[in-house]
Amino acid sequence: MKGDEVTREETTPRRNPFSAIGHGFDLTRDWWEHAKVWQRYLVYIAAIVFALILPAPAIGSFMSPGADWTTVLVYPVGTYILLAIGLNVVVGQAGLLDLGFVAFFAIGGYNVAFFGTHYGWNYWVTVVLGIAMAAVSGVILGAPTLRLRGDYLAIVTLGFGEIVRITANNSDVIGGARGITNVPHPPPIFGEKFLLDPAPYYYLMIAAIAVVIIFSVRLQKSRVGRAWAAIREDEDAAELMGVPTFKFKLLAFAIGAMIGGLAGGTYAGKAVFIEPNTFPFILSATILAAVVLGGSGNLPGVIIGAFLIGWLPERFRDFAEYRILVFGGVLVLMMALRPEGLLPSRRRKAELREGTGGMGAMGAEVAGPGTEASTEVAK
Repeated sequence: MKGDEVTREETTPRRNPFSAIGHGFDLTRDWWEHAKVWQRYLVYIAAIVFALILPAPAIGSFMSPGADWTTVLVYPVGTYILLAIGLNVVVGQAGLLDLGFVAFFAIGGYNVAFFGTHYGWNYWVTVVLGIAMAAVSGVILGAPTLRLRGDYLAIVTLGFGEIVRITANNSDVIGGARGITNVPHPPPIFGEKFLLDPAPYYYLMIAAIAVVIIFSVRLQKSRVGRAWAAIREDEDAAELMGVPTFKFKLLAFAIGAMIGGLAGGTYAGKAVFIEPNTFPFILSATILAAVVLGGSGNLPGVIIGAFLIGWLPERFRDFAEYRILVFGGVLVLMMALRPEGLLPSRRRKAELREGTGGMGAMGAEVAGPGTEASTEVAK
C-alpha cells in the first residue's frame, strides 16, 4: 500500500499557478460542451452585451489608465483578435505553421490605402478588394510551397512576409518607405463623428469579429473542418484515406489570408497613415504567440490569448521597457508549465499529451512536460 501511495504521489503532476488557471478553463470548456441550447444562447447574449459596454469609461479607467481605452480596443486588441482567428484557421485547424501571416494583413491595408487615395474608391469596395487580393496571395504562396512541411514551410512563409514588406518599402507606386498618408475613412454612416470618435470603429471591429467567428465555427463543424483535423493529426494517413490534402491545405491558406486581409482593411480605415514598418515580422510572431497562449485550435481560447497579448502591455505601460521583459517572461513560464495553452480544445490537448507538438509536423519530435513521450525518454 505504501509503495502504491509513493507511486501515486510521484506520478501526480505538481500544481502550479498556470495549471490551476488552466484547470478552471478546462472545467468551463467541459461545461460548455454539455450545456443546453438555452444556456448557450444566454452566454451569447451576455457576450454581446459585454462587448457593447466594454468601452465604458468606468471599465477603461482600470483597463487602460495610460491611454484611451476605446482606441486600445480597436488596436491592438480588436485587430489582434481578428488576426488570431485568421491564423487559427491555418495553424490551429489545419496544422500549418505560418510565420508570415502579417503579409496578408499588409495586403488588405495597402489595398484600402492605395485605391482609396489614388482613385477615390469607396471604402467598402476597397475592403472587399483587399480580402480578394489577400486570398489570391494565399493561393499564390500556398500552391508551390504547401508540399513542404514543418520548419521548411515555416521558413518559406517567413520569407514571404518579409518579401511583401520589402517590396512595399521599395515601391514608389505605393509610397515606398514614406508610406501612404490621408488614408480614407469609412463613409460617415454615423455622422461626421465617425471620423473623430474611436467608438464607431470599435463597433465596426466587433461586427467584423462576429462575422468571422460565425464563419470559422461553421467551417470547423463542416466537412472541411474534419478534413483539416485529419491533416493536422496525420497528413499521410489522411492522404491514404482519400482526403485531398493539398487542396484542403490550400483552402486553409486562402481562408486565413482572407481574414488577415479583412483585418488589414478594418485597421486601415481607422489609421491615418500606413507604411511598411507597420507590418514587421514581430507582428506575425506576436499573433502566433496569442494563438498558442490561448489554446491553438480552440476559438474561445484564441480570442482570450489575443486579448491578453494585446491588452497586457498597454495595461502595464507605466513600467516602460520592463513591461516587455516581464511579459516575455510570463509567456516563457506559460509555455513551460502549460504548453497546450490556457483553453485548449480536448483534441489538441490529447495531441500534446502524445508528444505530437500540436502544430502539425513542426515540433512533433519534441514532447511537452508530462507527455507519454517525455516519460519514455526519462526512463
